[in-house]
Amino acid sequence: MKILVPVKRVVDFNVKVRVKSDNTGVDVANVKMSMNPFDEIAVEEATRLKEAGKATEIVAVSCGVAQCQETLRTAMAIGADRGILVEADAELQPLAVAKLLKALADKEQPQLIILGKQAIDDDCNQTGQMLAALLGWPQATFASKVVIEDGKAVVTREVDGGLETVSIALPAVVTTDLRLNEPRYVTLPNIMKAKKKQLDVVRPADLGVDVTPRLKTVKVVEPAKRSAGVIVPDVPTLVAKLKNEAKVI
Repeated sequence: MKILVPVKRVVDFNVKVRVKSDNTGVDVANVKMSMNPFDEIAVEEATRLKEAGKATEIVAVSCGVAQCQETLRTAMAIGADRGILVEADAELQPLAVAKLLKALADKEQPQLIILGKQAIDDDCNQTGQMLAALLGWPQATFASKVVIEDGKAVVTREVDGGLETVSIALPAVVTTDLRLNEPRYVTLPNIMKAKKKQLDVVRPADLGVDVTPRLKTVKVVEPAKRSAGVIVPDVPTLVAKLKNEAKVI
C-alpha cells in the first residue's frame, strides 16, 4: 500500500505572528518556519503504518515556494521514502492545493492519503474534504485512531460531544487530529539520511492545474485587546454590570 502525505510549511507554532503595517497579511520575514503540526502527525501515522507492515511506501508532498524542500526533508527524516514539491510562487488556496494533490494522486495511485485536518496559518480546514470530493473517495476527518484491515480503514473521529467510529473502503482520504499520535523526535542520523532521499520538483503547469487565486484577502488586523478587569464590591453590582454594561443577561 502506498500512502501520500501532504505537508505544509507554516510559521512555527512557537512564534508570535505580527500583522504587516499595511494590513495586507502576516509578516513572515526572518520568521522561523516549520511543518504544520497536524501534518507532522499525519507523517508520523503513515510511518507507524509502514512499520506495522500495512504500507510499503510513503510519499510526502508539499505545495509552495522552493523553501518547502526543507519541510519535505523533515518529513523524510521522520519516515517518508521520497518527496515531491509542487513549486509555485503564487498564493495557493485550499481548492488549488486540492486540485494539485488530485493530479498527483492520479499519477501516483496511492491507496491512502493522510493529511492534517487544517493548517495553523489560515485554519481553513478545507483541503482534505475538497480533495476527497475531487477524487470521489470516501473520507474520515478529525481522526484520533486509524486501523487498516481487510482493504478498509477503521477510523475513530473526534466529533462534538464524543467519538464516532467509521469504516471506509480504500482508497480513502483521512485527516488527522491532535490526539492521533505524538510525533517522534527527529534524530540527526535520520536527518542526514533524508538528504540522500529522492525529491522531485514539478510546477502546477506540469500537472495541468490552474492555481489562480479565487479569493482576495481584503484586510488583516490583530484581534482587539481585552479591556482590564474590574473588581466589584458585591453581587448586586456584578449583576447590574452584566445586565447593563456587558448585556449578557
